[in-house]
Amino acid sequence: MKIARFVSFVFLIAATTHPALAVDTVLWDSSGNGLLNGTYNFREVMWRNKGDLHRVAIYGSIVFDGTGGYRLTSKVMDSAAGTVQDFSTTGAYRISASGMGFMDDPTRLSASSPSSTVWGLVSRGVFAGSSTDDGINNLFIAALAPASAPTNASFNGHYWAAAANFPSGDVTQARDMLFPLNPNGQGSLGTVNLTGFVGTGGFQQTVPGAAYSFDANGALTLGFGVSGPLIGGNELCYLSADGNFFFGGSATGWDMIVGVRAFDGSVPPDALNGLYYQAGADVKPSDGFDTLATYYGSFSATFDRIIIGHQRVLKADPALQYKPFDYTYSDTFSLAADGTHDDFLGLHNVVGAGGAIRIGFGNASRRGINVALKAPDFSGSGVLLTPDGIANAASSAPFTVGVSRGEIIALFGANLSSTTLVNDWTTPFSLGGVQVLINGRPAQVYFVRSDLVLAIVPSATTGTVASIQVTNSMGASDIRTVRVKDGTPGLFASTGRGVGYVIAAHSPENSSALVTPQNPARPGERIVLYLTGLGDVASLPAIVFNNDSDSRTVQPISAESSPALSGVYTITVTVPNGMVAGDWYVDVVLPDSRTSEAQISIGPSNLALQPMGATTLRGARPRERPAGRNTEPPGLPSR
Repeated sequence: MKIARFVSFVFLIAATTHPALAVDTVLWDSSGNGLLNGTYNFREVMWRNKGDLHRVAIYGSIVFDGTGGYRLTSKVMDSAAGTVQDFSTTGAYRISASGMGFMDDPTRLSASSPSSTVWGLVSRGVFAGSSTDDGINNLFIAALAPASAPTNASFNGHYWAAAANFPSGDVTQARDMLFPLNPNGQGSLGTVNLTGFVGTGGFQQTVPGAAYSFDANGALTLGFGVSGPLIGGNELCYLSADGNFFFGGSATGWDMIVGVRAFDGSVPPDALNGLYYQAGADVKPSDGFDTLATYYGSFSATFDRIIIGHQRVLKADPALQYKPFDYTYSDTFSLAADGTHDDFLGLHNVVGAGGAIRIGFGNASRRGINVALKAPDFSGSGVLLTPDGIANAASSAPFTVGVSRGEIIALFGANLSSTTLVNDWTTPFSLGGVQVLINGRPAQVYFVRSDLVLAIVPSATTGTVASIQVTNSMGASDIRTVRVKDGTPGLFASTGRGVGYVIAAHSPENSSALVTPQNPARPGERIVLYLTGLGDVASLPAIVFNNDSDSRTVQPISAESSPALSGVYTITVTVPNGMVAGDWYVDVVLPDSRTSEAQISIGPSNLALQPMGATTLRGARPRERPAGRNTEPPGLPSR
């Protein structure tokens, strides 16, 4: 079967043209403002590298009115001032139905600096995010306060805690740690045993006689006695309304600590499952503070132990002019009996709160912290486009990555279609009575099913926000908004969800031959990759081949949109010489985005075919965040 026919049958769409409809600038959806409603406790820490690391911590109470406004009463510890100061202000926020949104950044308001915006996500009474888009390295966490001030009796049972601290511009002093806490409901933590790192060195610390207490306002103080290599003194924390989560840091420092209630007994192997919202910060001590990265995003964890994730990342390197980029990735995981697992990014994670929260710290080359919250459970009647149900149709990258012009997207929900149909090579703007509107423009529709629609983002889509709506004979879905990006690359893979082996042809002239483990690509050979989400193709992407021990970056021979297949791009690239036989990850790198999910089989440089093993998604491959920027086809995207 010709490669073009094969790929087209699985994923692709024949091109047509349609006049664009003029639309106004789209505003971010605010129908989820009620998800932030009531009194929250919060802590935000900013670390900014401007020759000498500028650090600001702000913490206290923030009251969200449920309609887009907040008022804040807090303390601020600014390294430029050197003392704790009182601060209060008001601000605005806007949250979509998915829980993703933004708010005025309290840290920047308190520092009398140009305003900035915290982007993040809210779920289960917790909001976590970062001001990546405004060039600010920070981490913001807020949690709904208990209805009544908690007491010592409110804090009992078994918890896991993770902490990270970047106390100065000396990156060798960056530290992180993980430890169990066992509050007894009476003010005692007993003996606390911590495992962590300072710079590149590992440390263990034992704190005998650790204690805790709550003040009249419900703030939780964790007392760790005299200073040690990892932690010491008091940590001012806040307990969530349900008691499953706590967070905080030093009242006079710039650290962040998060904690989650542990499982009782062994953790089920499927405890990490579904979509999670995430935020975090990390740095590589071996490479300097310019590697400091803060981020927000999401990831999906599947029953077959695969993670597909997205991070909106800002690195601290001044040479990069503080430009954020989008990073999508895959990984595998296996939960130990205590709920822990390691990921390829260098984090050691632990799942708690019945699977609703995961926290992590850097246990390899990175010092850092991560918190992930299971996404809300969404339901509805009529034509339902799930609030978080927008994904890259090739890579399955979740909705937080946004969309780009010309991208094939997958829309998930219920009652999206009364029938199952695939387009008949005409790529209509209505298929089986189903129409998709993006910023008011009809989108080409490739496939419809009750729970899934595949469509193409119109090339005329402008602005920074895209509104998406599905209509059919039963009515219209609610409008969902996502961010518009210059590029959202995703390689088509044989599994239909972005992982496994890429769909690639051996050469432009030999398009009938697919690259497979049995017929691998060879060093020095030209191959063709198929993907979506290259946007306007303003510049050639870089292709990075990497495995557990090596990385090869090459410039493609060409990268272009298919003249016959709308939404599909082809990249022709020469496989570098010297690559060892085996499975290599294939990364596509644009100035503002990078994807690293699928693999390709590379054979020996001679022509003798050798058996290749099945695909493996290894967790230790070296990947670095880039500088700057049935009746239906098989392999359809799945949630």
